[in-house]
Amino acid sequence: MSEPTDAADEPVELTSREKKILRSLGHHLEPVVYTGKEGMSSALLGSVQAALKAHELIKVKIGQNYPVERNQAGQELAEATGAVLVQLIGRTLLLYRPNPDLPEALRISLTSGASIRQTEQITRKAAARTRKP
Repeated sequence: MSEPTDAADEPVELTSREKKILRSLGHHLEPVVYTGKEGMSSALLGSVQAALKAHELIKVKIGQNYPVERNQAGQELAEATGAVLVQLIGRTLLLYRPNPDLPEALRISLTSGASIRQTEQITRKAAARTRKP
């Protein structure tokens, strides 16, 4: 496995309240990265790094043929990318890594008042993506 390229020096520690906010924001998201039988490849890590850099909060779908058990896969993927594993439901991971380079309007705020607005924005973006052919 390779060292994370864009990961922060220190991992992000989240409180249970912050995880709750992130879970609510991630509820409407569709997976943006899908894993396969290749396992933890450089292509997979590159895709996850790029998605985290662009969105901060992403869903990753673990394929049936993934060579590692799903709990271990979630932890390994989070560690390799410098992200936090927020949630694991079935074969879907929710990963979060803050990106200070994003414009303020696109960053995720972990305060409860801001999360309501962000949920609405994310829901609108997700609906717009599904409408496009």
